[in-house]
Amino acid sequence: MLALNGLQIGYDHKVLATLPQVTAVAPGEFVCLLGRNGQGKSTLLRTLGGFLAPVAGEVLLHGRPVRSLRGVERARRIAVVLTERPQVGALGVMDLVEMGRQPYTGWAGVLTAEDRRIAAAALEQVGGAHLAGRTVDSLSDGERQRVMIARALVQQPEVMLLDEITAFLDLPSRVTIIDMLRRIAAEKGVTIILSSHDLELSLQTADRLWLLPGQGRFIDGTPEDVALSGAVGDAFNQENLAFSLASGRFESSVVAGLSVYVEGDDVATAWLARALRRRGYGLAAHPAETAHRITPAAPGRWRVDGEREAGNIAEILALLAAR
Repeated sequence: MLALNGLQIGYDHKVLATLPQVTAVAPGEFVCLLGRNGQGKSTLLRTLGGFLAPVAGEVLLHGRPVRSLRGVERARRIAVVLTERPQVGALGVMDLVEMGRQPYTGWAGVLTAEDRRIAAAALEQVGGAHLAGRTVDSLSDGERQRVMIARALVQQPEVMLLDEITAFLDLPSRVTIIDMLRRIAAEKGVTIILSSHDLELSLQTADRLWLLPGQGRFIDGTPEDVALSGAVGDAFNQENLAFSLASGRFESSVVAGLSVYVEGDDVATAWLARALRRRGYGLAAHPAETAHRITPAAPGRWRVDGEREAGNIAEILALLAAR
């Protein structure tokens, strides 16, 4: 449905990224766009939406160049949600959602019963039906983003472009919003492209990752393939932080000092290993490789070096530090 042909993105003739000769996105795909600041995420979204001309190539929607679409037709096909809070004062939530019908009502803005039904259904789909009687300025950040997504859905678009919309949300709200977007893509057949800094959550939820690692490159693939290629680490690793393929998250890359052998494979042992790595200990693969050994003593208790028992992770760390 959405085809990017020979696309180069940038501005003032400066190329930020060159995409493969043909990059196609199917209906219902949920794509997460990742990259450090300044690598072109917002530029790519603006180019996809037809708001910015590509340096080269073109963006096609059903075979038609997006920039050739007239404003009303483009608004019916492509919806955009941004990070910025809408400055709407005491406007009612339902009034804001219904404004998404403007491409169908024209400047007169006269809503039919069907328009109002579509708006109410969109608000319900994002889990915001209970917000209908509120004003926008009374909403939390997470509630406001639900309403803005509902407003975009009211346009009944084929493509939704969302730029860093979870940037200011707490973790539960980010998880809820991204899970909701994935569900909407699958149920409605809408192509959703979300730029995000939340790498670990994107790896867990996206159908595809688009990664802008810098130096004009563009990487496209399943989250697993992109991670296994080493591209995630190349793009985001820092001196003291590195992406771990084993855990799928960023971990301290400080060179380990003393090593410890940890016996066990339950959840508590995994968290103990995490605490040890954070404190700069290496994890030995075999007890013969280190003088320090932690073994289960009883449910919820460990034995350190065969001598002292500990009832929690803090006690284990204290015993190791004293040795």
